[in-house]
Amino acid sequence: MKPVAIFRHMAIEGPGYLATFLDHHAIPWQLICVDENESIPAAAEAYSGLVFMGGPMSVNDELPWIPGTLALICDAHARDIPLLGHCLGGQLIAKALGGVVGRNPIKEIGWGSVSVTNSATADHWFGEICNFEAFHWHGETFTLPPGAERVLSSQHCVNQAFVIGKHFGMQCHIEMTEEMIRNWCTVGADEIRSAASSPAVQSAEIMQIQMRDKLPPLHRVADRIYTRWVHGLRLD
Repeated sequence: MKPVAIFRHMAIEGPGYLATFLDHHAIPWQLICVDENESIPAAAEAYSGLVFMGGPMSVNDELPWIPGTLALICDAHARDIPLLGHCLGGQLIAKALGGVVGRNPIKEIGWGSVSVTNSATADHWFGEICNFEAFHWHGETFTLPPGAERVLSSQHCVNQAFVIGKHFGMQCHIEMTEEMIRNWCTVGADEIRSAASSPAVQSAEIMQIQMRDKLPPLHRVADRIYTRWVHGLRLD
């Protein structure tokens, strides 16, 4: 089986729980460290699926790797190779496939409830899950690309996840681990303080206190989404 390519855009925003899931299911994967200037592949045919992780940058920034990433996403979509995006990764998929990325009404940082839409597509991906506590860290969001269906939303961000066939893009995070949350709180301390007036921003202390109870159910949701996603992986 060809490996799943996982694109990392910042050292502390790696695959997290997704790596645990893939290893548990003996699915090979390859980490491509964009933050260490590893080159973006010209085509997706060497991989069974492509995963794009988060990052503090905007997809609208003039960064040298963004055009190649958008082209790679389009190539994977054309070849029906599954795409999976977390936060920035979801924004990259949305933009590549015709959506628009811009400022969200308010910042979301920390734990917050998301609701599963009432549709056959959402049922296919989430089963009996109607809502759950996701982890958030974003100030921008995406519009739905042509042909996409919204499957998650929240009070402060209407488009929390979308589906296009085998492809799944998220604004929220389901890949979190305790180590990732602690690191993000440390590196993002100034951002937390500057956005403290937002009703959707938690303190670092609250995020870390709540993670002990909220991570296990979040991982169960991740298991459901990742299981559905890997069913579409290219086996040839």
